[in-house]
Amino acid sequence: MIELSDFLILGAILFCISLAGIFLNRKNIIIILMAIELMLLAVNMNFVAFSHYQGNIDGQIFVFFILTVAAAEAAIGLAILILLFRTKRTINVDRLDSLKH
Repeated sequence: MIELSDFLILGAILFCISLAGIFLNRKNIIIILMAIELMLLAVNMNFVAFSHYQGNIDGQIFVFFILTVAAAEAAIGLAILILLFRTKRTINVDRLDSLKH
């Protein structure tokens, strides 16, 4: 039988991997967006695990709202990324300094 602690450890590992992906790779916007999505999925897994082990459905319903926000964030983030690539011809974060002026 899989215990609640197993799910929490796996969620913590996924969260730490995504946090490391954000801090270690600050140059590529696509990898940063993927790390944020992985972070949201780790939190969602914890919500589902707690919801299952407590016997209610509230956490699982809350996951649908988080997934909706994550999908909208990914769509808007990729649209901004495409717009930046069309104008600057790069997705390197260090070269995107137009907002500083």
